[in-house]
Amino acid sequence: MATHSISAPVAGWSSHALSRAKADPAYGAFLMLWIGFIAIPLIMVLDKFFNVLTNWESYLAPWIENLSPFTAQGTMMVIGIVEIIAAIAMVLRPRYAVFVVALWLAGIIVNLLSYSGFYDVALRDFGLLVAALALAVLARTYTKPGFRKGGMK
Repeated sequence: MATHSISAPVAGWSSHALSRAKADPAYGAFLMLWIGFIAIPLIMVLDKFFNVLTNWESYLAPWIENLSPFTAQGTMMVIGIVEIIAAIAMVLRPRYAVFVVALWLAGIIVNLLSYSGFYDVALRDFGLLVAALALAVLARTYTKPGFRKGGMK
């Protein structure tokens, strides 16, 4: 006797996305990277206000602090605003926002390489940069070009 499975009705975007990710592993990779590059900047921004994970000012190279018209803390708050903008852009248009994130990570890497003692963190951020570029490749397949209201289509 043959058995047949009947799939449950799809109830919303998340159920559809999970079903699609099961059927298409590349879409699953896209989804994981996309969600990660939304969550990571938001978590970092929250921590910039509370310094629970680390003291973010200690990662700021002295030459950047000297260039900035703000204090080290003020500079980190401006950086936090950029990260919020990047996360929002990633929600709305990952196909394009990923390049902003990649450039942002490149800037962080330059900052860390120019400041002795943070080479390990620079290497980690290089890995994030590679992941962002992988997301850019996947976004070409899983998002539509152009700018539209309402997020991913």
